[in-house]
Amino acid sequence: MKRNYRILLLLVLLAFASCSFTTKTFADPDKDKLLIQVITYVLQQGHFDPIVLDDAFSAELFKDYVENLDPAKHYFYESDIEDFKKFETNIDDQLKVYDITFFNITYDVILKRIEEAKILYKEALAEPFDYTKDETFNTDYDMVSYVKNKREMKELWRKEMKFSTLSNYDDLHTEEKMAKEKDSTYVMKSEQEIEKEAREATLKYMDIYFNDVIDDLKREDWFEVYVNTIVGEFDPHTYYLAPKSKEDFDTKMSGKLEGIGARLQKRMDYIKIVELISGGPAWRSNELEVEDVILKVKQENEEFAVNIVGMPINDAIKFIKGPKGTKVTLTIKKVDGTIKEVTLIRDIIQFDETYAKASLVEKDDVKFGVIDLPSFYLDMNNYKKLNAALDVKREIEQLKAEGIQGLVLDLRDNGGGSLPAVVDMAGLFIENGPVVQVRSTGEPKQVLEDRDRSITWDGPLVILVNELSASASEIMAAAMQDYKRAIIIGSKQTYGKGTVQNVIDLNGWVRNNTNGDLGALALTTQKYYRISGGSVQLEGVKSDVVVPGKFSFIDVGEKDKENALPWDEIDSAKYSTWSNYFDYAAAIKNSKERMTNNHQLNLIEENAQWVKSKIDEKSVSLNYEKYKAKIALNNKEAERFEEINKYETNLTFQSPLYEKELFAQDTTDLKEKRERWHQSLSQDVYVEEALNVLKDLKTSYNIKKVATVKN
Repeated sequence: MKRNYRILLLLVLLAFASCSFTTKTFADPDKDKLLIQVITYVLQQGHFDPIVLDDAFSAELFKDYVENLDPAKHYFYESDIEDFKKFETNIDDQLKVYDITFFNITYDVILKRIEEAKILYKEALAEPFDYTKDETFNTDYDMVSYVKNKREMKELWRKEMKFSTLSNYDDLHTEEKMAKEKDSTYVMKSEQEIEKEAREATLKYMDIYFNDVIDDLKREDWFEVYVNTIVGEFDPHTYYLAPKSKEDFDTKMSGKLEGIGARLQKRMDYIKIVELISGGPAWRSNELEVEDVILKVKQENEEFAVNIVGMPINDAIKFIKGPKGTKVTLTIKKVDGTIKEVTLIRDIIQFDETYAKASLVEKDDVKFGVIDLPSFYLDMNNYKKLNAALDVKREIEQLKAEGIQGLVLDLRDNGGGSLPAVVDMAGLFIENGPVVQVRSTGEPKQVLEDRDRSITWDGPLVILVNELSASASEIMAAAMQDYKRAIIIGSKQTYGKGTVQNVIDLNGWVRNNTNGDLGALALTTQKYYRISGGSVQLEGVKSDVVVPGKFSFIDVGEKDKENALPWDEIDSAKYSTWSNYFDYAAAIKNSKERMTNNHQLNLIEENAQWVKSKIDEKSVSLNYEKYKAKIALNNKEAERFEEINKYETNLTFQSPLYEKELFAQDTTDLKEKRERWHQSLSQDVYVEEALNVLKDLKTSYNIKKVATVKN
């Protein structure tokens, strides 16, 4: 979350005034050493919970950095690691004097091993693979040891290439069978031809990977890995943005990107989809989901796909994104283990589809409103133009004008955003009072309050969350729960991110810099707490009504991240719970009873458990018959859960009147986007239950209907 706090600003101004660096402090004005000096100083002075740079820190940094350099353990030998270990407990000492000897040594070795790997993969792919041989490949690299000699390294690459070729081999077999089914006169390729063609395809994308990706990496790219490992030891949300990464970050913040409309993240050796941008090509395809893994990427003018497993994320993105109108085919591994190809036409991604949107629905002759909020956005330079709180307020007023009797605020998959936006938004539902508490190291806590006594919505309120609801979403849900203002329905707990970040331009910390752009640092500067005093860090917000979801058994939360800051608590702020009477106890009791007997939710829970079992399978058979049998079994088991996507609530959702009027002059596919959203709402068991809860809530007042609404 981007923050602007007076305390941090004062810290920065003081540092600029008294501790600015100059390149003259170095006998060697090397940019890398300057960067180390600036970053270690900023971390120690500005991080919420700075780590002591000692031997324990050094040992952990050593382990993580070596793992980041070679996550699949197919470059380094055991002897390399032993050579590196003489630095294991003195990297901290090097950092204190801005010495980069350890990096230089590892850099030289990794480049040497990459050159050796270029020979090994070509040798492995020069000989036919025996797919009748009964052998396996272990994808759990944590359980794999570094090789001891060249013979073991050669064998490792043989298995790696056989594993990479296996899917090509299977695809070609499938294509040949389909061609024969279409045309009985078609002469199918021989087994030898298929095997050779599969290897050639793997060789082609391995050549592309090493020649166009690995060889394209400059020394500064490798140094970025080192720096990011250093800062990542402080917490998982502190990270370094090299000049090029900062440029990409700024482009995203400008609101215009060309690509498929998906936010990607590297987890272990895989590139995963962590967010689909509403309205983008990936979202429109209806075939991609959060947690899908991208295995291969094929351009429209290319015969073969490029395998991106193990590839650095910035390099993988180069293959995935591209100009508007061009096609890209992704080979996707679903969370249930099934493999599929999805072809997308790249487009300009408009971020206006990530803004608040509202829908009306009628249930048992009672009107309800649903507001979907993908993020807590705010333009600090023009908050009246781009502000999630103002947008939600306008949507509520429009819904009230049409006579709603209850409101659902959907914060599922909402990863957070602006702190001022969430404070203002909480104020829409309470008269006034504290919303969140913020603490900086060595400073008194700040209580951020809603000071506007007006209330936009005083009726029944349900908030939907899941495991991916994080940060500002958790502040909102926690505040409404503490005030007893809303019922929270969703996962057992939300993501659990209770920290605040600022993006700091490192160039401002250096005087007379002749070494070029130093980039920026996203720095964890504060922690936030519920008004009741507890942190959401690690623990998240616990739902009043717990419902199973597809991530129920998957490790996706803050508690599963390395170096996450601990949970703690502070004193409660002074606040009074909601005075208007809702019979929450009865509504929650009724909801839990409905959930217990809900076939759809029971099936979703079974599916989540099954998906977890598939994720835990780390050994892959390289015997083709066993490989095919496993895929067939996965597909057969997956059929049992297809019923989940066929669920219908028999509810009809529609746009508010003001939006219907926009459809006539629509030039941005707004009507189609809303129809897609309404269709998904009509199949959403969680929204259905939220409406049931709203209907159950007993109130002692009449909701005031707004007579006129100004756009």
